[in-house]
Amino acid sequence: MNKWNTSLTERISYGLSDAADNLVFQMMTTYLLFFYTDVFGLTASEVAILFVVARAADVFESLIIGIMIDNTHSRWGKSRPFFLWYSFPYVIFAILTFVTPNFLPHSGKLIWAYVTYLGLGFFYTAVNLPITSILPTMTDNEQETTLLGVIRQFSGSSVQIIVAVFTIPLVSIFGKGDQQKGFLGTIILFSVISLALILNTFFHVRERYTDDSINHQPISKVWGMLKQNRPWIVISIVIFLYWLTTSIKNQTTIYYFKYVLHDENLVSIANSFTLTALIGVVAIYFVSVKLGKKKTMLLGIIIAFTGQIIITFGAYSKNLALIFSGIFVNGIGGGFIIGLVSIMIADTIRYGTSMGIQAEGVLASTDDFGVNLGLGLGGLITAESLQISGYVSNKTQSASTISAINLNYALIPLGLYIIMFLILLGYNEEKIQHAIK
Repeated sequence: MNKWNTSLTERISYGLSDAADNLVFQMMTTYLLFFYTDVFGLTASEVAILFVVARAADVFESLIIGIMIDNTHSRWGKSRPFFLWYSFPYVIFAILTFVTPNFLPHSGKLIWAYVTYLGLGFFYTAVNLPITSILPTMTDNEQETTLLGVIRQFSGSSVQIIVAVFTIPLVSIFGKGDQQKGFLGTIILFSVISLALILNTFFHVRERYTDDSINHQPISKVWGMLKQNRPWIVISIVIFLYWLTTSIKNQTTIYYFKYVLHDENLVSIANSFTLTALIGVVAIYFVSVKLGKKKTMLLGIIIAFTGQIIITFGAYSKNLALIFSGIFVNGIGGGFIIGLVSIMIADTIRYGTSMGIQAEGVLASTDDFGVNLGLGLGGLITAESLQISGYVSNKTQSASTISAINLNYALIPLGLYIIMFLILLGYNEEKIQHAIK
């Protein structure tokens, strides 16, 4: 067993980096579609196109940031300086994204949405991707890597739940009936906290394990290694499918409770049941020791699928008890899945190192790549399905629109969990561990 390298302060600071990013990220994934259609004043079709353009840009940005990390030479290392360099523009663009410029005509507001949202996407990648890329350089102890990944996801999931539960009440407090002011006040609060946490991570984490003989490799060699790194390809697809599922379900939640159950205040209560994700996250550290990481994630998918079945029965029968129970179970499974992502990516990075290429930036970019592609396609599916079904904001919805909302909230995620499970079966954990050792 290799020695442990990180102090308690460093572990907590590393975990808080994900908490920092999720203060804004959860606002984007859960409420931005609703904000744009019902508060900002864009049509569902305009938002759908915006999401596609933004996510297409983010796909390339993930790779660009990854290459930037792998080619960074600084006294702080490769990944760590990104927390310092990009934290300020990140929070500035987060705030600007939720500003409603009513002094502009509709076309001007659309341009504003494009500039601010595209900018936010770039700077989010710049401060989020290093969280994953720095992990395998902090320690060479596999058990410590798992612990760091669990702490990170516990922090991130905790903040996701806080944002999901308290955003709508905070909007009411800050806005006092004006949702434009309410959303702006809420994002300013979250952004200030986010900045402090990102800077805290920069000051306390360290990069320890890099090999200069295989570091800073040309992209042609990195590309050759990627094509041979099958576990990396598999986990990349799983990440994409998870965030596609999450995007479709999360962005539809507020529409379901507002237009199907006619009580959007239930959103905060429903989201509070996702607290159970923390159960799955913490369990990873104990379950993975016995089952291994692959089987632990497969177990998580099964649990999440079971919860989604319960949600589906509850959604179509309008049974709140079933819906809340399903969210409870689904959250536990989701905790297993998302908690293992950065840990398994760290393993694929080390697997690449065993092939003579240390390119943690590019390999870690798969996390943000999958997130951005999944969110983009999920946003497109949700927004376009609403547009096609005849959705009109703040009006009684047609039967066609209600059917589209139910489909996105309940049935589509079921199919995606099945595909996710089948893809993960191709992840060869034994081969990775043999190569690393």
